[in-house]
Amino acid sequence: MLPFSPPSVYQTSKCFATHGKMGHLVPNQVPSKSKPWTTFASQDFIHRADLIIPQEVFEMVREALINAPAPQYKRVVMSLADIIEPDFMGKYIKSGSIAMLSEGRMGVDNVFTLRQGILTMYLDKAAYEQTGIVGKPHGAKGDRGLKPRWVVEIDLNSASMSPGKKGFNRLVYAAKNALGQPLRWLLYHLADSTPTPDPLVKHNPTTFTVNPSISQNLNTSVPDLKIAIDTNMPKARAKEDFEDISTEFYEWLSLVRLQSPRIQPRDQINHYLCRYQVPGDNIQEQKLCKISWHGFLPPWWARQTLVDILTTLPSKTWFSLSTTTFSKGLSGDNAECTILRLPDSGGEYLLWEVKSHE
Repeated sequence: MLPFSPPSVYQTSKCFATHGKMGHLVPNQVPSKSKPWTTFASQDFIHRADLIIPQEVFEMVREALINAPAPQYKRVVMSLADIIEPDFMGKYIKSGSIAMLSEGRMGVDNVFTLRQGILTMYLDKAAYEQTGIVGKPHGAKGDRGLKPRWVVEIDLNSASMSPGKKGFNRLVYAAKNALGQPLRWLLYHLADSTPTPDPLVKHNPTTFTVNPSISQNLNTSVPDLKIAIDTNMPKARAKEDFEDISTEFYEWLSLVRLQSPRIQPRDQINHYLCRYQVPGDNIQEQKLCKISWHGFLPPWWARQTLVDILTTLPSKTWFSLSTTTFSKGLSGDNAECTILRLPDSGGEYLLWEVKSHE
């Protein structure tokens, strides 16, 4: 029998683990060029966020996270031509105050995103050829199959994106002729105030509020959340030990997010059905709290939430914050991010970044 080698388009997701230490945080001067801040900022549209904390500190975060004004997003039906109208562009896009994601499945349908004034179009071959705008291949290197796809990026804030300019007129032609169908969009307004008059009103948007869901007093078997690696051992061995520890912690946190019965102290699952065990020897029974947000959220919201957590909780208290993006995006994009601040560690953390695949 010959070995089977899958085509190059089939790629598995990759998870990168980082062990670091955060310095003293000044809320108004958050670092922008170091982890974990750059990792959270690299995400596009967040679909879900989960915060796991010990139950005894729940009241500390209530005021900062739960009683604070909840984020809101809108769902609206618009065509691409509606979005690039001068009024909408001037009041929303040129100011960089909105993030938008259209309906559709990435890699199957024509999907559009708008973030920080950058319009990105993921198109099939037929739609790409009809637009007449230069793009680049979308997909893994090598054979992209019988249905190749393309990605086109346009900076709507550039000087060429003004009425009467050649580049803008080409985009208007493509929006009205090749890409003229109305689409459902999710829209997040980043600014505190709404422009007057609001060009979005005529499209009858529906507003949604992202209220957190809270699960309290989760009786859980908690491992010893500390990293103890002998620095005198060979680097290869130390790397293997770190990979084992980070994998075990990430698996345990994932089961907490799922509220799996496998991490309950008196779980009696048949070992023929599941052989999972909470890692480590020093396992303690502890009550945890899980706070979840589910909706359409920009990456700056996750960044600010992390700031609020760090400035609210005592420095020796552990917590975990996970964010999952709304869509897979391009291969290599940050699809999921999880940070675990280790207890009694002076700011040490573990950071997991899952890179998406096609």
